[in-house]
Amino acid sequence: MKAYIFPGQGSQFTGMCHDLFLKYDTVKPLFSKAEEILEFDISKIMFEGSKEDLTQTKVTQPAIFIHSMAILKVLGESFKPDLVAGHSLGEFSALVASGVLNYEDGLKLVSTRAKAMQKSCENTNGTMAAILALENNIIEEVCEEIEGVVVAANYNCPGQVVISGEINAVKLACDKLSNAGARRALILPVGGAFHSELMIDAKTELSLAIEQASFNEPICPIYQNVNAKAETSVKKIKENLISQLTSPVKWTQSVNEMIKNGTTSFVEIGPGKVLQGLVKKIERNVEVSFPEL
Repeated sequence: MKAYIFPGQGSQFTGMCHDLFLKYDTVKPLFSKAEEILEFDISKIMFEGSKEDLTQTKVTQPAIFIHSMAILKVLGESFKPDLVAGHSLGEFSALVASGVLNYEDGLKLVSTRAKAMQKSCENTNGTMAAILALENNIIEEVCEEIEGVVVAANYNCPGQVVISGEINAVKLACDKLSNAGARRALILPVGGAFHSELMIDAKTELSLAIEQASFNEPICPIYQNVNAKAETSVKKIKENLISQLTSPVKWTQSVNEMIKNGTTSFVEIGPGKVLQGLVKKIERNVEVSFPEL
């Protein structure tokens, strides 16, 4: 079986999607609709913006979503997924790919999510850190011992877990995890504590938007971050999507579950090769690729 996987924040780069925009007329309407929904010139930032422009959450998330949707548009009817999954933001791209959301509703939800997360970042004193080469259970135990908010937020691949929470708690956790044997404990250049309880206000805002959006039955299973399980129930998909903002991204667990259920090939739909690299670190014997455009 072939899984189509969709990246999240961190995959953006200056000039993203410009080649597809120039080469395929079918991509251009996506940008016209995006500018109408977002009320700013997203194409100019994607094609010409600086690294700083692109790392604003309210820009990054729609930009990556649009890039993934442009690839799907080019693939057209040849896109026939057996299953899909997305990393954090990428779950919204996966929902469009599986027919649960249309492009317009997907982008509206991504925009709402991005703005709400940015607002939570500005209202809380949070950050994230990458912990390398340390067992998950040690990371979880250290986080639980520390006073304040700090949790395992992204299980990206074996030996790479991202923690998230209040700045002082994250810094203290980094010190303790280094002493516990982590090869590196590196504070990341992010604006807030994603996938922690510091995103609770954003979760409330996103929940309201999700309840108002139109969701359809998926054409294939979607493996969701919250539980690393294949979902087809619209009710459960919505619940997991809302919970995701304050829950860890179980990417390693999701990939392992997909492989256990018969997946032998992973195709990344979006900018960059971040997920291909993570999948190979989880299981080197599977095939990873970009789609042929």
